Amino acid sequence: MTRVRVAASPRPYEVLIQGGLLACSGEQLREWLGGDTPSLFVVTVPAVRRRWGEKLARSLSGRGFRAQWLEMPDGEPHKTLATVARLAERLARLHADRDAVIVAFGGGVVGDVAGLVASLYMRGVNVVQVPTTVLGQVDASIGGKTAVNLPAGKNLVGTFHQPLAVLVDPEVLSSLSERQFRAGLYESLKCGVIGRPELFHRLERADWRALRRDPVMLEWVIAESIKLKAEVVSADERETGLRRVLNFGHTIGHALEAESRYRRFLHGEAIAWGMIAATEIAKEMGVCADATRRRIGDAVLRAGALPRVVARGKDILGRLATDKKTREGLVHFVLPRELGKVEIVNHVPPSLVLAAVDGLRKLGTRE
Repeated sequence: MTRVRVAASPRPYEVLIQGGLLACSGEQLREWLGGDTPSLFVVTVPAVRRRWGEKLARSLSGRGFRAQWLEMPDGEPHKTLATVARLAERLARLHADRDAVIVAFGGGVVGDVAGLVASLYMRGVNVVQVPTTVLGQVDASIGGKTAVNLPAGKNLVGTFHQPLAVLVDPEVLSSLSERQFRAGLYESLKCGVIGRPELFHRLERADWRALRRDPVMLEWVIAESIKLKAEVVSADERETGLRRVLNFGHTIGHALEAESRYRRFLHGEAIAWGMIAATEIAKEMGVCADATRRRIGDAVLRAGALPRVVARGKDILGRLATDKKTREGLVHFVLPRELGKVEIVNHVPPSLVLAAVDGLRKLGTRE
């Protein structure tokens, strides 16, 4: 088992990574909670509950936990304040008190929504993250960011609420579609660009379709991604400085998601396009060499087909004004200098953003 410590305040926590860990989740919770047996409330989506719910339920009941299940619709369109309100109302009707523990059992959307509910209900209850997608395992479940979307933009309403612990079982990824699996790995590729060059090197050479059948390599990719994020979050929990490097690809990526009303792209796919756009901008601004631009772009595109970009540059530019990374009217971009090193700039000319989005439109590979 790989254990990664996240040095968050006021309470550090662990991310545990091991194949088959879901079946041991009750044992791990008992280890953390000791003799306490609070009510557990598992927030999930129907597909995850059908495929993996029985295994989690058996493990929890085997260690004396009584769990109640709350289902929510899946997907970014349901990552809203209305969903948060419905879940909170359900908790109240089930008599959840301040000692309750919420278990976020699903992908990144479930983790964000359940984490936000946990931060707000009774002014804050504990949450344990049990992510079931690549994106959730390598990124969304770690760091305490919780949020929902608004029509104006992505993740504009949220809190920082660190989990009690994170349990990562790579075996649950076997139920993902190829598209979902690949979309999550773009976040690992991002980790390689911003601070783990060996991770980038191995992913750019790997057959991503075969990776899910290689448990040793897959667990290594997940663990390296988590270690990178844990290091950044531990150094900058509330994104006042270093943590902003995690937004590589997210500035234009989030705008693409919002412009398509969260229906055209999976999150990782939008970030993939965003990484290409940011790298093009970096090259045009003289931040990175053309060879670096080519390697990052090639690594993204050889991984598989992406939904075409149909948004117009001027519409994406307009979306950036409400991006949460914008400060005093200045849009902040994370740009690669070389593999493993990035820098944050706030003086990107609008013409370069327009050109970058136009370039994405020309690169699209499928509808």
